[in-house]
Amino acid sequence: MKNSTDNRIREYRKKAGYTQQQLAEKVGVTRLTIISLEKKRYEASVGLAIKISRVFACTVEELFIVEG
Repeated sequence: MKNSTDNRIREYRKKAGYTQQQLAEKVGVTRLTIISLEKKRYEASVGLAIKISRVFACTVEELFIVEG
């Protein structure tokens, strides 16, 4: 059985006042990657999850919720 991952990227991004493009530039990915993450069409790699959590000064566990 595969685990499903939920995330709070959009919530944290909006709270920080970043656009999708700004967040993408901060973590070194495209805007389309951020869109896909926010719409849960794509699951972040461990490295990307760490980069995003560092931008928001939170833990990976606060940003990503693994179910299953």
